[in-house]
Amino acid sequence: MAFQMPDRGGGPTGPRIRVGRPSRRARTLLMTLGVLAVLAMLFVMFAGFWTDWLWYRSVEYSSVFTTTLWTKVGMFAVFGLLMGLAVGLNIWLAHRLRPPLSAMSLEQQSLDRYRMGVAPYKKWVLLSITALVGLIAGASASGQWRTWLMWVNGVPFGEKDPQFRMDVAFYAFDLPWYRFLLGFGFAATVLSLIAAALTHYLYGGLRVTSPGARATAAATGHLSVLLGVFVSLKAVAYWLDRYGLAVKSSDFKAAGNWTGLRYVDANAYLPAKTILFCIAVICALLFFATLWRRTWQLPVIGFGLMVLSAILIGGLYPAIVQKFQVQPNEQAKEAPYIKKNIEATRKAYAIDGTIPENYSGKATVKSKEQLRRDSDNAASYRLVDPNIVSPTFQQLEQKRKYYQFPVTLDVDRYAGKDTVIGLRELNIKGIPKRNWINDHFTYTHGYGAIMATGTSVDATGSPVFTVSGLPTTGQTRPYEQRIYYGEKTEQYSIVGGPQKELDYEANGERTTSYRGDSGVSLSNAFNRAAYAVAFSEPQILYSGAIGEGSRILYNRTPKERVEAVAPWLTIDGDAYPAVVEGRIQWIVDAYTTTNGYPYASRTTLGDTTTDSLTAGNQTRAVVAQQNQVNYIRNSVKATVDAYDGSVKLYQWDTEDPVLKTWMKAFPGTVQPKSAIEGELKSHLRYPQDMFKVQRELLTRYHVRDAAQFYSGSDAWQVPADPTKKDGNAVPPYYLSLKMPGDTEQRFSLTTTFTPNGRPNLGGFMAVDADANSKDYGRIRLLRVTSEVPGPAQVQSKLNSLPDVATFVRDMKGADSEIEYGNLLTVPLDGGFLYVEPVYAQGRSALYPLLKKVAVSYIDASKPEGDATKDTTRFEDSLGAALNAVFGVEGESPTTPPPSTTPQPPRPPATGEAALKQAIADAQKAFTDGEAALKKGDWEAYGKAQQALAEALRQAAEADAQRKATDQKPPQDPAARSGPARGTAPSATPSAAPSASPGTARGGTG
Repeated sequence: MAFQMPDRGGGPTGPRIRVGRPSRRARTLLMTLGVLAVLAMLFVMFAGFWTDWLWYRSVEYSSVFTTTLWTKVGMFAVFGLLMGLAVGLNIWLAHRLRPPLSAMSLEQQSLDRYRMGVAPYKKWVLLSITALVGLIAGASASGQWRTWLMWVNGVPFGEKDPQFRMDVAFYAFDLPWYRFLLGFGFAATVLSLIAAALTHYLYGGLRVTSPGARATAAATGHLSVLLGVFVSLKAVAYWLDRYGLAVKSSDFKAAGNWTGLRYVDANAYLPAKTILFCIAVICALLFFATLWRRTWQLPVIGFGLMVLSAILIGGLYPAIVQKFQVQPNEQAKEAPYIKKNIEATRKAYAIDGTIPENYSGKATVKSKEQLRRDSDNAASYRLVDPNIVSPTFQQLEQKRKYYQFPVTLDVDRYAGKDTVIGLRELNIKGIPKRNWINDHFTYTHGYGAIMATGTSVDATGSPVFTVSGLPTTGQTRPYEQRIYYGEKTEQYSIVGGPQKELDYEANGERTTSYRGDSGVSLSNAFNRAAYAVAFSEPQILYSGAIGEGSRILYNRTPKERVEAVAPWLTIDGDAYPAVVEGRIQWIVDAYTTTNGYPYASRTTLGDTTTDSLTAGNQTRAVVAQQNQVNYIRNSVKATVDAYDGSVKLYQWDTEDPVLKTWMKAFPGTVQPKSAIEGELKSHLRYPQDMFKVQRELLTRYHVRDAAQFYSGSDAWQVPADPTKKDGNAVPPYYLSLKMPGDTEQRFSLTTTFTPNGRPNLGGFMAVDADANSKDYGRIRLLRVTSEVPGPAQVQSKLNSLPDVATFVRDMKGADSEIEYGNLLTVPLDGGFLYVEPVYAQGRSALYPLLKKVAVSYIDASKPEGDATKDTTRFEDSLGAALNAVFGVEGESPTTPPPSTTPQPPRPPATGEAALKQAIADAQKAFTDGEAALKKGDWEAYGKAQQALAEALRQAAEADAQRKATDQKPPQDPAARSGPARGTAPSATPSAAPSASPGTARGGTG
């Protein structure tokens, strides 16, 4: 045997290394890992769906979730299937119609390789293409769920457009759906045409370079039918375009963003669309006739004729009409259409009942004393500017660093008086030690509503708080003070479980556990896992701080919650709080809109609602920033409970067809108007965003004469805020005032106008904003017929006063900043009264204090050069400024004393009888307060509380005097028991508001 070297396995003679299949255990492991990976991916996809369902169920609006979901699924399935079938059927048909033999040419030989490559996978290719186009089409169609629901549930408007005499519902609900179907039809036809042509080319039905006919008879017939369908759809498009002219937007120098038909539309485009419709129908028939004639000659001629007609009739002819008929006499030609636009726009924005009233600006009362007396009752002058005093609330009532107030506070009415209110919400950034437990378990809620009278300040210039403290006390009956849902509460919290929350009571800090029904339970592991995935927070799955009773709260801002449960509404930019029936309720105004109201000009909500307060303030910005609408109604009032987050939607506009349509689509989600409780209704008000949209339209549409509208001679503008330097529009102000002809003040929302390009006052607008008023929503518009200074001019004159210059110099010298408050405009006896509070903030004081009040009275009846024509004064208080403006010494005869609360009669200075009288007075005041509380009369309740405090003070004085003169213990059991007997524990002096020392500073406001 020959000797052989051992094989090292590297040479050709070595043994082959066989790579065997993985072992059974490895295969099982790989399969298990693959299944787990797929399940994990599916669970991640499912988590978002499941948590959404749990949230909607927790707020009891699961029907919104299911209706929206099934509508989207249905749209996805139906239109995805239709698109897939259309494309797939035409590919299959083109393949069936392929020629049996291909021409021998280089072109066909090169295609043979592709045919051979596709042959083994033809079914899979067909299914893949069908599925892909179906998925894309279905996903696109599901986004049109609102269009479908509005079409299928549409309610008639009961109004017809002036051109075609169609109900407005056709344009608002039907036309958008028809256009969607038309667009879908075009997409399906074009994709089918492309797919069929490619298939015919691949299998020889179409030839580009091969000799002979360019297309087989079968391919010619197939493609002709598809082209006929395309042209038929074009004919339908021409017909719908006729109606689309009624809602078409265009630039028109006389009206800016114009909507509706103009002269050229009615006399050129409209007949052109009709002619093109007829031509398209004929052209489509020629394409269908190719099935029999097997020639492209006539269809191609017809199609060319249609294209040429579209250029000449649809483009050139209208341009000629506009150039040679309209432009030489545009005003006369356009006048009938301008009239239609004016009427439709005024009706669509609910300003059709607003008729300008001439207001001279000339005083009808010449007596200085009478003017001074009337000025006391003309308005409740709001000296506490909610846009400035937020730092004051923050410094005086924040109490803890982890609380905060909004940048702009809100104005409401309590006890019939204008009140500035802000909620002490949680500030997550102020938590002393940031970690997951503190952020989401310990610090979970804000605490209390802080209120201050809007018409006066104290001796230092600070607001007079009527409800304050931590917990709060004051002129409200007990209420749930914890705020789990608010404008600043954007992070999620987990409550109700083993981990306790930080809370407060009368003696200081304590812990609590949430007892509300809000949120989603995390007691089971499946929900915890779903939220761990949805929130990308794995600690939710395994944290020991979560256990039995734990609930997760999220979507916590009022606007988020209302938008989620009613995705068909547009939300107002300013949700505001109110204490109602022992709970803090966020009140949210919501709108129904459409951009399909014929002839009504469109507006962009985001642009129209921007002013000097909303610029850069996202919490006050309207949700639908770029929504272009030409119809709007404040149809829904919504509330969000600050403790349990419950959302309620109330029907406010009972005639709105858009709301009725959505109520049919989502039955049971909107409660009837009659369900609004009395106390809640007293806090409802006219919404700011609606008012701002209307005032923007009224800058042009207060004019109803077509010729005057065209000339723009009476166009107005919303003036820039003179107290700010950003150039944004002046915001509207809530103010209780008397309009000309009224006998009493009404809670109103007001604004001013200036003529376009000029600074003087052009108009004054006020709407009755009190929901309990029979005239709620009535817009009063005063057209100023004399030369009256506008806000910017008044501000300029104020700045030029020597007293102001001295004040500013002194404040600057003291290192203080000056802030000008809201410049209020009030009609008074034919003239106008301007009132502006002026604040100063020094380095030592971290918040602004009211230091001065500026007042101007404009009387246009005085001749130029008369010093009393435009009188401006700058004083320490409103009363002093009014006296100075009207040249009256001392206080006005009608000026009430610093405290207008009826006081109990003074008892004798000494003796047992004095003590008994004081105790009796206290008991009577307590009884009166309880009676007022049951009736909900907060003004009477506040007076009773003040009377109670005064009686207790007198009882203490009488008891002290009695003890000084008589050392014997009193024999009367009531006297022995002291003032506490016969009074309720809550009836303490601290609960009653003190007489405001700022009445002299605040005047009679």
